[in-house]
Amino acid sequence: MAKAKPHAVCVPFPAQGHINAMLNLAEALHFMGFHITFVNTDFNHRRILRSRGPASLAGLSDFRFASIPDGLSPSDDDTDKNQDLVALCLSIKRHSAAPLRDLINALDDPSSGGPRVTCVISDAFTSFTLAVTDELAIPNIFFCSVSACGFWGFFYFKELMQRGIIPLKSEEDFTNGFLEAVIDWIPGMPNMRLKDLPKPLQTTNPNDALLNHTKDEAQASLHASAVLFNTFHDLDGPVLNAMSSVLPPVYDIGPVSLLCQHIPDPNFLTSADGGANLWSEDASCIEWLDEKEPGSVLYVNFGSLAVLTSEQLNEFAWGMASSGYHFLWVLRPDIMVGDRAVLPPGFEDETNNRSFVTSWCPQEKVLCHAAVGGFLTHCGWNSTLESIGAGVPMICWPFFGDQQPNCKYICSEWGIGMEIGEEVKREEVEMLIKELMGGQKGKEMRRKVLEWKERAVKAATPGGSSWRNLEKAVEDITMK
Repeated sequence: MAKAKPHAVCVPFPAQGHINAMLNLAEALHFMGFHITFVNTDFNHRRILRSRGPASLAGLSDFRFASIPDGLSPSDDDTDKNQDLVALCLSIKRHSAAPLRDLINALDDPSSGGPRVTCVISDAFTSFTLAVTDELAIPNIFFCSVSACGFWGFFYFKELMQRGIIPLKSEEDFTNGFLEAVIDWIPGMPNMRLKDLPKPLQTTNPNDALLNHTKDEAQASLHASAVLFNTFHDLDGPVLNAMSSVLPPVYDIGPVSLLCQHIPDPNFLTSADGGANLWSEDASCIEWLDEKEPGSVLYVNFGSLAVLTSEQLNEFAWGMASSGYHFLWVLRPDIMVGDRAVLPPGFEDETNNRSFVTSWCPQEKVLCHAAVGGFLTHCGWNSTLESIGAGVPMICWPFFGDQQPNCKYICSEWGIGMEIGEEVKREEVEMLIKELMGGQKGKEMRRKVLEWKERAVKAATPGGSSWRNLEKAVEDITMK
């Protein structure tokens, strides 16, 4: 009798970047012989069906999609609108464990037609899964889809609180230089200022929901069976080494998007109908890029969660317009605080022949296009890795979460980006775009990012460090 396939239940945190990274990991595990059940929330399951059609979640006999409730009240199903992040974090922690347990029990029933569940692969910020896996006595492997430096910062929130450094003592600490204080005692992360650590610590409220939630979620990794990181050792070696002395077994297995490029027989996930985008992609931007000179276009995308004030949007818009460069700008309909995004009067006339503005796009294809010479980004970890994988230098405007440490590493440690000040000014935006696209510093960053691209590709190639680490993780998981 043939041995049953190992069966992994993959549970991403219900936000776009986390879903994409987990889907890449699931595809790699599927290629390595796993039966996969990929679990979205009901809300996101419906959004994906609307944005990409039924074929996107049709699955295969051994790669199936399922969904569980997130505990939030039913919305109006506005496909262009994100759920409130804090409410979502707290709700899945309180309400999603029981539905997940019921799903796993159903999958283990012989009538399901699949093998018994071998393990759960949980996003590192969905620790509610631990109660389920403890009850069912199956391994729970955490997958960290944020950066290693960002996660390590979240992990040390607990000690920062114990030392009385956070929360901030008063509103004055935001402006009196306190955030410039160097935190030099976090292992593997020297020369970090308080402002370079994850954004949730920037609060005066000891009961701040996001501060306490991210602290608790990172600490929960101590109870995982293993922790997988979407990075590679050359990029994050000191942080990974420090983690390895504290956490359960640590495996750096990224960039997972590059791992998937080496799967010999692409399946439905990499087809035109596959994927898990919560917004419909505008593929016509690729045709627009085809008409442009190599390295002549700035790509602008602030990710799936960042929001801008109307003033910030206007400053970015006129900074881009004044730079004189072509640009492709992804402007989500819900990116404006409290309103739909509206470009400033006169902007379209000023940039008509140089701009392409759309609500969402196939980002990896855009970044890998020869016409793209720079990326104005929020520094989300997926975006950062995709930019490195494409060899594209960055202008950084971190918004929240792990994006502050990501920005610090991009600009200071890896030398592949420049930061825009928190108070966006059109003159600075214009200056940085000109330097990135045509200046000497831009050329140097381009040279460095191409070196990092080579290392990333090598790590994710069969036989490379990340590929070998994933094989080792698979071996360890299947032997438990």
